[in-house]
Parts: sequence; C-alpha cells; structure tokens
Amino acid sequence: MTVDMLRDVLGWCAIINMALLLVSFLFFRFARTWIYGLHGKWFHLSEEKFDAIWYAMLGCFKMAVLIFNVVPYFALLIVG
Repeated sequence: MTVDMLRDVLGWCAIINMALLLVSFLFFRFARTWIYGLHGKWFHLSEEKFDAIWYAMLGCFKMAVLIFNVVPYFALLIVG
C-alpha cells in the first residue's frame, strides 16, 4: 500500500465517520423521544442518564474519528 493510497483511505474514512456522527446527532436531536422510549424499556434509564450516555458516546466517537482518521490524514498530507 502506498502513502497516497493510505492517505485516500484515511480521508474517505474520516468523511464517512463524520457523516455517521452527523446522522447520529441529528437522529438524537429529532427522534430523541422515540429513542428514549425504545431504550428506556430495555434498560430502565432516567432521561438525564440517557442524555448523558448519548452525549458521552457522541463525544467518544468524535474523538476516535479525530485521533484515528483526521490526524493521520493531515500528518500524511504534511509528510507528502
């Protein structure tokens, strides 16, 4: 695998993962009641705990995308 190919792969991974993050955020923003109703039956969560778990999950996913996709992509761009 060449550096150019790896850079392209990381770029597309970053784009796809950021799109998935955006969809997850929008889904949570506009379908929160439905999601809470579904998961509330399974896990008996309070609304505050449910919101905290979703917020933490989105934050961890965002950090993972930045660390494992975006930063290596820019490092490969700098290296050439």
